[in-house]
Amino acid sequence: MFGKINFSAEVIIVGSGPGGASVARELSKNGKKVLVLERGYDHRNRFYYGTYLGAIRYSDRMSLLFTEEGLNIIAPIMVGGATSMFCGCATEPPGWLKDKYGVDIKAEVNQTIDELNIQPLAEDLRGSASTRIAMAGRALGYDWFAQPKFMDPERSQQHGKRFNCQATCMLGCRCGAKWNAAEWVFEAVAAGARLVEGARVEKVIAEDGHATGVEGRIGTRKFTARAETVIVSAGGIGSPRILQKSGLNQAGVGMTMDTTVMIYGATRQEGTGKEPPMSWSWESPDAGYMLSTLTDPWLLYPLAAVRKGIGPALRWFQWRKMLGIMIKLKDDISGGIYPDGKIRKPLTASDNQRLAEAYQVCRRILIEAGAKKSSIFMRPLIGTHPSGTVRIGSMLDHNLKSEIDGLYVCDASVFPEALDRPTVLTIIGLGKRLAKYLLNGN
Repeated sequence: MFGKINFSAEVIIVGSGPGGASVARELSKNGKKVLVLERGYDHRNRFYYGTYLGAIRYSDRMSLLFTEEGLNIIAPIMVGGATSMFCGCATEPPGWLKDKYGVDIKAEVNQTIDELNIQPLAEDLRGSASTRIAMAGRALGYDWFAQPKFMDPERSQQHGKRFNCQATCMLGCRCGAKWNAAEWVFEAVAAGARLVEGARVEKVIAEDGHATGVEGRIGTRKFTARAETVIVSAGGIGSPRILQKSGLNQAGVGMTMDTTVMIYGATRQEGTGKEPPMSWSWESPDAGYMLSTLTDPWLLYPLAAVRKGIGPALRWFQWRKMLGIMIKLKDDISGGIYPDGKIRKPLTASDNQRLAEAYQVCRRILIEAGAKKSSIFMRPLIGTHPSGTVRIGSMLDHNLKSEIDGLYVCDASVFPEALDRPTVLTIIGLGKRLAKYLLNGN
């Protein structure tokens, strides 16, 4: 019979995605005793990383996590969090985050852009099919731009590999070109932080209104970790579940998802599947949605297409010739993460209206880019950014502090509205800003 495990630190960080990694790195380098508790493991150097088998192994519920409405959510559970299965896109935070909610992270974001050399891929690496879509969009009056990336082909060379980014890169980067938050986690470890993998945190311990630690399990063994500051960074689904069990009943009431869908059309030329995902984008705050070049990986395409009928499913054989445009909605707050384990995310009437408008825009662009009209269809919806479940202005102040003294949240769950754009750069900015706040004695 094994006894209970005990840890202690000055700061406990639950989760190692871009939020947790950013805070851990900054605090550790400034002399704080940091404990990072990660539910998953570091899979990056395993043979299956970046493969279909890997995605099953390290995604929540083996990639079969669905809302009650049938919205598929791919949520990686591993060191590095969402950056282990993202498209490497970097977009600055929306202006409303500062104007409406008092959260100014411009300095932290600019620092990150310089530090990680965030910029679009070189013109010859963006993909000919993706570029055709962008040029078709421009011809119709939509100002498509080369998408800035957490991606540098020279990193592949440093890893002794060839840059080879395509649709399967969403399963995990095998060539080393994409930045991963796990890198900052291990920088924190090098600076003195402790990383514990396989640690499932269940609740925050609070005494007299102040956070004093967390409780959970590592395998079959219970553990307690003590610290005066606790930062929950377990993601848009994981964070509210922990907070619910900690007595914060408003956690998980309502959520956003940046609900996403791909629109496909077959062409006689090479398609977007063998090209870097999301190399070109278009966005407009007024429209309430973002567009980008994106295709499902080859083996995942039929699993989605078959839900739209036999015709779309049979186009699996034309996968190499398919053009794909992603729609990312700025969806309304709805549904939520429920204590019984269920996730609900219904689309509102406004969401459906924006989706219908975006579909027609994509259809026109695909036809302009050479897709056959009769081949165009929309795959089932995907939940790409579970967020807005522990919102700033509702459960948190603008410094990410909860009603429990010493308890903070730093991940996509804090977004007060759907971001309607890639989230990682904003989360990093929030993490660096929170670290500064804590180091200043708050």
